[in-house]
Amino acid sequence: MQLPGKIPFALLVFASLFASGCGGSSGSGGSSTPPPPPSTANEWTWMSGSDIAFTPPSVGVYGTLGTPSATNVPPARSGAVSWSDKGGSFWLFGGWGLNDLWEYDPSAKTWTWQGGSSQPVNATGVYGTQGVASATNVPGARMLATSWTDKSGNFWLFGGLGFGDSNAYGHLNDLWEFNPSTKMWTWISGSNAVGAQGVYGVQGTPSATNALASREGAVGWTDGGGNLWLFGGDTLTGDSSGTEVFFNDLWEFSPASKTWTWMSGSSTTNSVGVYGTLGTASASNVPGARDGDAAWIDSSGNFWLFGGNYLNDLWEFNPTNMEWTWVSGSSTAGALGVYGTQGVASVSNVPGWRGGSVSWTDTSGNFWLFGGQGQDPTGTNGGLNDLWKFNVSAKTWTWVSGANTVNAQGIYGTEGTAAASNAPAGRASAVGCIDASGNLWLFGGESFNPAGSDYNDLWRYQP
Repeated sequence: MQLPGKIPFALLVFASLFASGCGGSSGSGGSSTPPPPPSTANEWTWMSGSDIAFTPPSVGVYGTLGTPSATNVPPARSGAVSWSDKGGSFWLFGGWGLNDLWEYDPSAKTWTWQGGSSQPVNATGVYGTQGVASATNVPGARMLATSWTDKSGNFWLFGGLGFGDSNAYGHLNDLWEFNPSTKMWTWISGSNAVGAQGVYGVQGTPSATNALASREGAVGWTDGGGNLWLFGGDTLTGDSSGTEVFFNDLWEFSPASKTWTWMSGSSTTNSVGVYGTLGTASASNVPGARDGDAAWIDSSGNFWLFGGNYLNDLWEFNPTNMEWTWVSGSSTAGALGVYGTQGVASVSNVPGWRGGSVSWTDTSGNFWLFGGQGQDPTGTNGGLNDLWKFNVSAKTWTWVSGANTVNAQGIYGTEGTAAASNAPAGRASAVGCIDASGNLWLFGGESFNPAGSDYNDLWRYQP
């Protein structure tokens, strides 16, 4: 079967934003304490994978299922999802044409193929019985899904663009749970077919019959109670042959009751935002419909949302009083970035509009944003490799590293060695996580040199 055409404006959905373990540290023997290594603060390190982009489908080195190896490496991809587990490993699932599951151990620096197909053939899903875990269950190949890690350390996966239990290609609304201890998937809710319609029910009221419409490009958070939250995304009317439409609905899923609740936003598509007054919360405020945005959660449990297709607005959502606040950026589409001086925070700084960026929250509570597809200050469109930090207390952006132009080439340096000159190439639809030491990790994504190709490089950045 032929791979469906790759979406040229591939957008990232990164979740597992709030887990603290993507890497671990190990002690050394002996009675003396070794001197600390040289500081690599504010430097990128190329850790694994190739320094070139591949036209999909690319070939990985899978090795033996369940067996780590220094020679294993996932194929290049964009639009994957990721999680981090309690043991400090980084997990990777799917992407365009793929449904393989990988684990990366940052301590051993090894990849392990843990499930799914080793062939980029758009594998269909094996759903089994809803609510029942099985070693044979597996989601179908997909890209631009949404993922979370719950308080028990289980991984969750929702929707995306790909395959259900048949060869039909389209948007999905299936919800899956993966237990990293048993390595088994459970189909929790939603349809095993593409193109499912939404059932909103009554706003604020959970119901077993509620269901999200099939979609890609949504973002998610996990709250302090372990509930999963999802915002926005896009789909096609009539699915694969229809018109692209966008959502601004906000949903909460309770893993305990296995129910969805429509919490905010519209039950219709393409709704415009209500910005209100900059910096002032209001029950009537709401971000407009979008996909490919970035998301974080702060230490107080508030949700944050940035940008997406043609947008650079920053929003804060308080789940206690159910109010949105427009914090920074423009209320109109197409706003370009204001970079200022690299390394210097300013109230006038702001990233330009973009979709498919990667976001993190560091150990100090700052938000980090990398790359995506957008425009530079000259209005030129392409892939970005700029790294930004947002200080929640001061509400200021800082351009930290990377270029203020699009389509910057990667500077890889020596594998495993940090350097101030190193930088990933401009890209969209990468995935990432943060490790226990506060380092940022970045994998893969869609290249713009050449256009339509993908990376399988793994990077670490030490703030």
